[in-house]
Parts: sequence; structure tokens; C-alpha cells
Amino acid sequence: MLTIYHVPVTRSLRVLWLCNELDLPHEVRTIDFAAAYRASPQWRSLNPVGKVPAMTDGGFTMFESGAMVQYLLDRYGAGRLQPRPGTEDHGRYLQWSWFAEATYARPLGEIVNHRRAFGEGGEIPAAVQEMKDRARLCSEAVDAALQGRDYLLGEEFSAADIMMGYSVMLAQRLASIDGLANLQAYWQRLSARPAYQRAAAA
Repeated sequence: MLTIYHVPVTRSLRVLWLCNELDLPHEVRTIDFAAAYRASPQWRSLNPVGKVPAMTDGGFTMFESGAMVQYLLDRYGAGRLQPRPGTEDHGRYLQWSWFAEATYARPLGEIVNHRRAFGEGGEIPAAVQEMKDRARLCSEAVDAALQGRDYLLGEEFSAADIMMGYSVMLAQRLASIDGLANLQAYWQRLSARPAYQRAAAA
């Protein structure tokens, strides 16, 4: 049985969303997001840096959301939601999946960390604006890539859209996707998917 350690609106959403798309049986354990719990030996045994998520598959533990998505696809996906490895389409799939986390989500996560560190009213506006500007550049790149297509790889939904969907969700909450018609329509399509809605409600 897969067990996913979850906090709403964190990267565990990606893993729950994928499980719902693939109809994989799983257990959700919502954890205490307080800093004290995340610093505890109990939690650090699952995620050594105190972040969320963590996932166990029997006696195997993982703590990086994008790696969890790829592991579940490769182990249980039976070829679903990703192109055949070694193809150009799979290269594009990997590019957008990694871009979603390594490039797009990075400045958005820094906004959250900055506000947590400096507290309400203590943030440095110029620093936050710089992060928003970097996120906007990423939003524009995804918007351009979606011209004339429903999903990142064309007409077929893939797990790259799960990876990207979380980052777009952060962008529309923490920065802005205003004026980016392709990206706005994409987010509407993603957030209307039943598997996403079940994951978001967890």
C-alpha cells in the first residue's frame, strides 16, 4: 500500500493527483505542518530536511515529489501518462516536468519562505518583486508553449501537466497569470479534472 504524507497546497498534491489519475490505491496521512513537528526525529526519518511530502511504498521511502511522480509512473503506470522513454516526446515530457519544479516553482517557493522568515509586514518588497518577475518569465514561457494546444505535449494529458499544474497553481496564488490567455485556459482545464479536484480536497 502506498502511503502519502500530505499537507494541503504543498507538493504532495502532485502525488495525490497522479494516484487519482491512475486509480492507484493509496492512504493519505495529513501531517502537522508546524515547524516543531517537521523538525522532529519522527518526521525527519521520513523527510531528512523537514519538508513535505514523504511517501512510503511498503518499506521504501521517498521525499521528493517529482521523483515520486516518476517512480509511480514507471512502477505502476503501465505506460500511461508519459511518452515512451527515449523518444523526443519523452524528452519534452522530462523538460517540462523538471522545468516546473527546478525553474518555475523555485521563485514562488522563495516568496513563501521569505514571508515566513520576515513575517507579516516585514518582507522586503524589492526582493519579493524580483521573485515575482522570475515567476512571470516562466509563466510567459509556458503560455507561449501552449499556443494551439490543450496540454504541454499536445492534445494528450500527461504527468508533465501534473508537475506543471502545481506550479501554475502557485503562480496564480502568489504572483499573477493575468493577461496570459493560454495559461489561464490551461489552468482551468487542469483544475476541472476530477482527479485534481479529489486531490485538492484531501
